[in-house]
Amino acid sequence: MYNLSLVATVQASSQPASGRAPAAPARRLRRAERREQILAAATQAFARTGFAATSLDDIAAEAGISRVILYRHFESKTDLYRAVLDRACERLVAAVGEGRYTPASLDALVEAAAADPAGFRLLFQHAAREPEFREEMDQFRASMVEIAHRQLADTIPDGPWASWAAHLAPTVAVEAVIAWLDVGQPDRDQAPAKIRRALAGFIPIAGPGPQP
Repeated sequence: MYNLSLVATVQASSQPASGRAPAAPARRLRRAERREQILAAATQAFARTGFAATSLDDIAAEAGISRVILYRHFESKTDLYRAVLDRACERLVAAVGEGRYTPASLDALVEAAAADPAGFRLLFQHAAREPEFREEMDQFRASMVEIAHRQLADTIPDGPWASWAAHLAPTVAVEAVIAWLDVGQPDRDQAPAKIRRALAGFIPIAGPGPQP
């Protein structure tokens, strides 16, 4: 016969004092999940203190990982910063669309900025100030101007004033969104309409005919 008292003693000693089973070990992140975790942390860190003042140790601490793990995914701080910019750009394009602006594009721009303020500021404010990335950001802005120029072609005859409006439209839209973020994102549902009114104020000025 089994010694039931001995079995009960062994079973009791194998359980924690609370009577609950031991907690399962933390799930190890897959490589893609870990990379996304690092990129999200790096976005916050770079937006807060800039490229030069942010170390890889700062980013590892922000992500809650060791520097060794960080190096398994990115070879250098420059490599990581470029990946952060690529991520921010891809997320923005996914939200707003590529190659053409529609009436809904401004709503999508506001939503994208609200969802990731650090990434939006990094893309449109900070990166252009970094000498290593200035050329890439200039190309990014040039593509926005080119799209705006095509969109305005039906309203403004081609010429210097069309170019003026095409340069100004993306700048006004982006700066208006950043200013909206800076003041605390008030009236989120009304923000796109207010920014449209700001854009509508100068676009007719570039067109033909008598001005108001």
